[in-house]
Amino acid sequence: MKAYVFPGQGAQFIGMGKDLYETSPIAKDLFEKANEILGFNITEIMFNGTNEELKETKVTQPAIFLHSVILAKVLGTSFKPDMVAGHSLGEFSALVANGVLSFEDGLKLVYQRALAMQEACDAEPSTMAAILGLEDTKVEEICANIDEVVVAANYNCPGQLVISGSKKGIEIACEKAKEAGAKRALPLPVGGAFHSPLMEPAREKLEMAIQETPFANGICPVYQNVTARAVSDINEIKNNLIAQLTAPVKWTQTMQQMIADGCEEVIEVGPGKVLQGLFKKVDRKFPTSSAGIE
Repeated sequence: MKAYVFPGQGAQFIGMGKDLYETSPIAKDLFEKANEILGFNITEIMFNGTNEELKETKVTQPAIFLHSVILAKVLGTSFKPDMVAGHSLGEFSALVANGVLSFEDGLKLVYQRALAMQEACDAEPSTMAAILGLEDTKVEEICANIDEVVVAANYNCPGQLVISGSKKGIEIACEKAKEAGAKRALPLPVGGAFHSPLMEPAREKLEMAIQETPFANGICPVYQNVTARAVSDINEIKNNLIAQLTAPVKWTQTMQQMIADGCEEVIEVGPGKVLQGLFKKVDRKFPTSSAGIE
């Protein structure tokens, strides 16, 4: 069984998608359509912008989505997933590639999500940090005993858990994690506390947008961040997408469940190779590759 997986924020790079734009008429049309839908020239930033411009949440999220989804569309008939999943933002890419959302609706939702998250970040200074080399349960325990908003946010792979919360809460948690024996506790260069209760205002805005968007039956199940299991029911997919903004990304559990359900090969669709690396942390010999055009 073949799984296609889609990366999230952090995988972006200048020049992303340019080869697709220049070599595929399908890709070119979709990139041009995206510029119209968004009301600004995102392709110019993606292909020739600065890292600072690309790092803005309202640009990063649609940029990664576009690179991933357009690549999946260009693959055409060779894109035959038995299961799909995406890390955080990547879940929207997975749902478009899987046929649950249209390209246009997926892009609009991603952009609304990015703007709502940016607004929530601006309203309250907050951040995230990666804790390396500690058991998940120990990190959870540290977070639970801090009198600030600080929670486990991204279960990326065994021994790598990202925490999210107020700046003070993250500072205290990093100190306590080091005292508990963490190899590293690294504050991340992000604009806010994604996948934490501080994203509640963004979750409310996204919920309205999702409920107004048509969803269809997909060509295969999607393994969602919130539950880390295969989902096909449209209402359940919607509810999980809404909950995702304030709930942790259970990527470690998702990878383990996909393998348990018979996944034999993982293909990463979009910029970078982050997700392939995470699968290798679960099983060093697991077959992974990047989707590409011939």
